Amino acid sequence: MDWIGNTMQKKAAELERLAEVLVTGEQLRLRLHEGKVIKDRRHHLRTYPNCFVAKELIDWLIEHKEASDRDTAIKIMQKLLDQSIIHHVCDEHREFKDLKLFYRFRKDDGTFPLDSEAKVFMRGQRIYEKMMNTDNNLLQTREEEDGTFERTLVASEFIDWLLQEGEMATREEAERLGRRLLEHGIIQHVTNKHHFVDGPLLYQFRMNFRRRRRLIELLHERSCCIPESHDSPFCLRKQNSDGGNTSFLSVSPTKEIKVTVGVRRSSMSSSCGSSGYYSTSPTLSSSPPVLCNPKSVLKRQVNPEELQTPGAPFIKKTFTIVGDAVGWGFVVRGSKPCHIQAVDPGGPAAAAGMKVCQFVVSVNGLNVLSHDYRTVSNLILTGPRTIVMEVMEEV
Repeated sequence: MDWIGNTMQKKAAELERLAEVLVTGEQLRLRLHEGKVIKDRRHHLRTYPNCFVAKELIDWLIEHKEASDRDTAIKIMQKLLDQSIIHHVCDEHREFKDLKLFYRFRKDDGTFPLDSEAKVFMRGQRIYEKMMNTDNNLLQTREEEDGTFERTLVASEFIDWLLQEGEMATREEAERLGRRLLEHGIIQHVTNKHHFVDGPLLYQFRMNFRRRRRLIELLHERSCCIPESHDSPFCLRKQNSDGGNTSFLSVSPTKEIKVTVGVRRSSMSSSCGSSGYYSTSPTLSSSPPVLCNPKSVLKRQVNPEELQTPGAPFIKKTFTIVGDAVGWGFVVRGSKPCHIQAVDPGGPAAAAGMKVCQFVVSVNGLNVLSHDYRTVSNLILTGPRTIVMEVMEEV
């Protein structure tokens, strides 16, 4: 039974695109380190470790034929900045500028958003590299359903290898990892008819992590796919995955969040939190979760009284947002009042005009200025698909 269908194929294509952006960014980071473009730099008596100068990098991209001109180079780096792969060292510029400004790869300063998708891609890349660098007979030409397929894995043999290499402790955990790799478009069944199961079925790696990806490819997206915040209140999880049901439901965030994949990802430059939270999925690794507390997008916090003071530099806006199959496309964080932390550029909220840094005043007529993001998130998640939100925006 072809239970995957068009939805799974579309999701796999979008996730593959996301993986390509992550892998391309990592390849660039390693090349820049090797070429000494990334190094410690000083400015106004302060040292900024592991950073690069935007203007110098653009010169490097053109010299190495990664971009035909400066405008193209800027667009490439802006794509990496939008995906939270790089950022300005002081987070003062949300645009990549052809100036003597310092930028840094988030992986070099520990601020890379290790959401569920990034973790799976990194895990898949490490397993792929390990498999390619060790002597084994896992990848072979085999036959299934009257067809011949090259470089295939037998699921049960792959699980045996994962256990032998210490990647997983039990067959059940290894099978769950295989399912995660398939759902993220890293592996696939040879005829795309089955999910990953511990048995004789054949699978192939859909992604070649060793392929050198040209940076220019980042500008030719097949679809919009932005990494989703790992503590987004509008993340998705599959229902009854063992039974092959492809429907989805929204889940509220908790301190230990188990995030899987939705069709569209929310934008993630950083996520605010009034408390720490865990950003790992127990199904991916036996290692303990890592406590993470990313930086807020707000330049300063305000209180409800300040927002409502006559003559204050804020204007009120009202949005009517109709949620689609995967949510509303925004992330709220903070407390009393909470604010818009991230907006999916391809989602319903962005289409309605919502922007980051706006403060949430009311949801469906209920004043929420004195509530935190957990309460507001739950109010939205348990309400109707169409929500009316009032926000205050600084002018």
